[in-house]
Amino acid sequence: MCTKLKSSSISSLFLMLYSILLFPVTMMFFMYDKNIILEWMIFQISSCPMTFIFIFDPVSLSFSNVVCLISSCVMLFSSSYMSHDPFLSRFTWLVMLFVLSMNLLVFIPSLPALLLGWDGLGIVSFALVIYYQNMKSLAAGMITVLANRIGDVMILISIGLLVLQGHWLIISMWDFHLTAWMGLTVTIAAMTKSAQIPFSSWLPAAMAAPTPVSALVHSSTLVTAGVFLVIRFFPFLNELYSFKASLLFISVLTLLMAGIGANFENDLKKIIALSTLSQLGVMMMSLGMGMPYLALFHLYTHALFKALLFLCAGMIIHNSANTQDIRHMGLLFSQLPLTITCMNIANLSLCGAPFLSGFYSKDLILELSLSNPTNFLMVMLIFLATGMTAAYSMRLSFCSLWSPLKGSPQHAKQESDPYINWAVTLLSLAAVIAGIFLQNTFMSFSPFPFILPFFLKMLTMFIIASGLFSMLIFWDSNHDENKMTKIKFFLSTMWFLAPISSQPLTKFSMNLGTSLMKSIDMGWLEITGGQGLFMVTSGLSATNQKLQIKSFNFFIMLILLSTAILYYLIMN
Repeated sequence: MCTKLKSSSISSLFLMLYSILLFPVTMMFFMYDKNIILEWMIFQISSCPMTFIFIFDPVSLSFSNVVCLISSCVMLFSSSYMSHDPFLSRFTWLVMLFVLSMNLLVFIPSLPALLLGWDGLGIVSFALVIYYQNMKSLAAGMITVLANRIGDVMILISIGLLVLQGHWLIISMWDFHLTAWMGLTVTIAAMTKSAQIPFSSWLPAAMAAPTPVSALVHSSTLVTAGVFLVIRFFPFLNELYSFKASLLFISVLTLLMAGIGANFENDLKKIIALSTLSQLGVMMMSLGMGMPYLALFHLYTHALFKALLFLCAGMIIHNSANTQDIRHMGLLFSQLPLTITCMNIANLSLCGAPFLSGFYSKDLILELSLSNPTNFLMVMLIFLATGMTAAYSMRLSFCSLWSPLKGSPQHAKQESDPYINWAVTLLSLAAVIAGIFLQNTFMSFSPFPFILPFFLKMLTMFIIASGLFSMLIFWDSNHDENKMTKIKFFLSTMWFLAPISSQPLTKFSMNLGTSLMKSIDMGWLEITGGQGLFMVTSGLSATNQKLQIKSFNFFIMLILLSTAILYYLIMN
């Protein structure tokens, strides 16, 4: 057992040390606004060089820092959470490969080499989603990997298009006659990884993975890769006509869909997954309004409190007889005080409560949406989705923390494990402090100083408060109602995205497989193959047998007749 615990603890220590050592370097790069590019030319064919490039700039270093900090806390948590697993070392290697893929994606600004990290994320995420090997996790893994393959193909197409420029560097692209196609392929690739509409259904399905993996995937690695790609490409994409408007429209739709869906969901992990989807919508919305550094700021703060939220959810599931349904939970604050405190910090930060990390990034994006020349309908939908965020966070707290006890009172819940307590406490500290710290760093990248009237400044707070209040009203009257209506089904299946993205494709392939099996395997192959050959040979052998029997009988009769004639002739 000690050796099995050791692998995840050692990896956690290694990641934490890396993060601590990288932090002063990151701060130096931020302060002096330094960029270092290391280029290694592998070969050159017809003036098109194949190079391997590393970039060290404030964005890549800070991203790597955040990813490794969260990964170290997640691995520390796994030391206890996954201690029952006989294959803990394999799990540790998979997670470390995942972190390595993300770091490669962050540090490489060249598209062919970027595929190392991009495809690495897709393959390892599939291996992690199907970690608990059953039919449900396999189905979730297939949806995840097939949705991400669309993005991989788009990256490959963009590599082909960039041959015309004679290089594959993201940071030195210019205008050419296929610019619009290039922008479209990169945007679709980013949308698949960051699960924007219509590629959203894989994100809640990926919850089949173990909880530490969910904490890593949904906070700082797989789902943020798309946002990071758009941030890297932003100087180029920004020049494209209608790129920002279309991205804003898609992201606001995603934000609204996820916010409404989370209010109708009862699975604890899926609610948190849908909240990730809505926050990815906020990041993409920020990019759609031309604010890449604010999107990055929100990405960092969101990564910290979302990882914390998942770890707390893992503790709650572990201590609630492995149930994930929030309707079966209640009165947890008296049994898991530390976990519930940290979960409330994460929930409030997600809502955008004042002076927690989510407040500094999310509220800034919402205030800038008011001062930006944005469509009024878009602003209305943005604030409606923000109210929804507050509502589902409050519903999560109410159902699991303050509702009456529903489980067995004999089932003891305890927080005696130092691994879990340290991991959760470190992330809680980060979720409280990171906002103000990162604000001072990122405000230098702010597009312009803006001043809002008092009523607009307080609008975000008012929307959050009204979201909490409306949830109280609806939850009080409907929390026992379990009837599934058509509207409820539409809203809870992500506007039919979940069934549409899996069932028609599956049904088509299964019907095709059945008809092919019947017509070819059980039809023509049988007729022309074994069964047909058997029937022909058996028919021939039967005919031959009949012929032989008849000829044998004929010869016997002939012999008897000739013998009788001969006997008659001799006697006479």
